[in-house]
Amino acid sequence: MMEPKRCAWCDLKSKLYVDYHDKEWGVPCRDDRKLFEFIVLEGAQAGLSWLTILNKREAYKKAFDNFNYDKVSLYDSSDLERLLNDPGIVRNKLKIKSAITNAIAFKNIVFTYGSFSNYIWGFVNYKPIKRDWSKDNFAPASTSLSSLISQDMRKKGFKFFGPTICYAFMQAMGLVDDHEPSCYKFSPTKERV
Repeated sequence: MMEPKRCAWCDLKSKLYVDYHDKEWGVPCRDDRKLFEFIVLEGAQAGLSWLTILNKREAYKKAFDNFNYDKVSLYDSSDLERLLNDPGIVRNKLKIKSAITNAIAFKNIVFTYGSFSNYIWGFVNYKPIKRDWSKDNFAPASTSLSSLISQDMRKKGFKFFGPTICYAFMQAMGLVDDHEPSCYKFSPTKERV
């Protein structure tokens, strides 16, 4: 049986990467816990390969209380020390501190908007943006919208969430559908922008 074509970035040698591409990347997510998970993971990924983070994902899940933002928002200096000594995660103090700070900001957004999902999906009118591949032959690293969202999130207290990290988050969580036209997950539509 022939393997389906996938986006060029998908490392076909890694089952973990293929599964991530096929089952998660670009699938609209409205679950607050998973949205928080990807804020943590995308922040951790900065400067590293995504495969490195995928390989550490289970360790992150364990280290950050299954991405329970309520619990993470209460982490103190002993939790920071525990995380800095956890070989299963990226032990970068700024990235770890930002995950804790972001949990507090995330919790405040949930309080204000009813859910983080309501807040983040409001930026795209609650439906995924389908990018028009006829305009470019590559996905951008960031967009004016990811800059706008990043700026708004920074005003709300988020750290380590610039326009590029924000755009990667948007792609991963399905706010943007950037599957390439040659990919079997690509869905043609007249609504592409």
